[in-house]
Amino acid sequence: MDENNNLKERIKNLLVENLMLQVTAAEIGDETPLFGPGGLGLDSVDALQIVVALDKNFGVKIPDPAAAKQILQNVNTITEAVQQKLAA
Repeated sequence: MDENNNLKERIKNLLVENLMLQVTAAEIGDETPLFGPGGLGLDSVDALQIVVALDKNFGVKIPDPAAAKQILQNVNTITEAVQQKLAA
């Protein structure tokens, strides 16, 4: 398992644990939309919890709603943000 997949697993587990989702980490696709229909259907309260969890676990700061909209689209976009932070 490469570093990227390992990170995605951690992020999926973080989502499941922090949001008490009714799905398992394995059931969340890398491209599954986190918000809106056809995805996990998360709301703004969930978004806030993800922002806090990403800061706490990875030191990723999400400064504003526009950045959150970019980063919190799906597991792939969150993974990218974490990787950028870790590489910095």
